[in-house]
Amino acid sequence: MKAYLTLLGRSTWALINSYYAVLEERDYHPDKVMIYAEGSGETQSIVEAIRSISNEYSFHPNIEARVVQEGDFIASGNMISADLKKLKEERYETALDITPGRKPLVAGAILSASKQNIDHIYYLMIDSTEDADKPYLLIPRKRQTLTDFAEETRRHQQ
Repeated sequence: MKAYLTLLGRSTWALINSYYAVLEERDYHPDKVMIYAEGSGETQSIVEAIRSISNEYSFHPNIEARVVQEGDFIASGNMISADLKKLKEERYETALDITPGRKPLVAGAILSASKQNIDHIYYLMIDSTEDADKPYLLIPRKRQTLTDFAEETRRHQQ
């Protein structure tokens, strides 16, 4: 079983595009998707977008959106840490996507992930913000780089 945790900051496109990239480039099809959002305004549309994208790839994850306090990296980190701990106890392979998160939320999530021995930390870099508000498939692939920080770190520690 696989779990995918992602952070919703200011850009819904960043969340949607990084999810597409993980499905396309890493063939990571999660059974569970958890979205941590600073505010609840966009969560329903994001849940529907994740559901629609997943349906395109013929799988149907359980999707949950959780609201975190804006800028409170301690509280959000504690929430993410508790969720990761539970997922690990349930034997999920875990992935955290930090691409769309704002810095305080990313900091809390990374600190939590390091405590829970997370399997993947994904980040989708785009070389310019020029087309950042377009769908993943409409941005040239050569302008986007998906990195797994956890995997890269493990590779360079050996």
